Amino acid sequence: MLLKGYELEIFRSKCNPEAKGVHCFAHLNDDVSEVLPFLNTVLGPGMFTEVPPALMFKNYGKLITIHSRMIAVNALKDPEEAEKIVAWLQREINETWEKRLEIQPSIESTKQPVLFEVLKLLPRSNCQECGLSTCMVFASRVVEGSRGQEDCPTIDPKSKEKLESYLSGFFFS
Repeated sequence: MLLKGYELEIFRSKCNPEAKGVHCFAHLNDDVSEVLPFLNTVLGPGMFTEVPPALMFKNYGKLITIHSRMIAVNALKDPEEAEKIVAWLQREINETWEKRLEIQPSIESTKQPVLFEVLKLLPRSNCQECGLSTCMVFASRVVEGSRGQEDCPTIDPKSKEKLESYLSGFFFS
């Protein structure tokens, strides 16, 4: 067993205190960096970095990042959902580690959308109807995978379709 336990830290967004959801950090009792290339094969492909070791992917509709001693999960409904997802990840980490001799590890990383390509398809009105201060901030959230074209209430249907098509080639679509 590689990951024996963790401690959950659940918090609300500091930049958007009115947000209904929560985020969590799972502070890991053990270093899981060695399993990340194997997890990239099993759960990915995701965005993998070797230095510092990290794997980011989308699952359960959440953006999940696994670092060597921490897991971050965004946009959770409540603490119970956080516990459910982190417990699932602990099982995946341990099962993948146990089967690592049967798995071809991968350090390949999927492409990431280009910020300005996303911004070009947004209304660029900075209306704040999405809850963010500017369309640039919204575009950055789209690039990181925590927002999608459906989260922009003022995007016209043609641009929404183009944005959806553009994003479909990336890891979190």
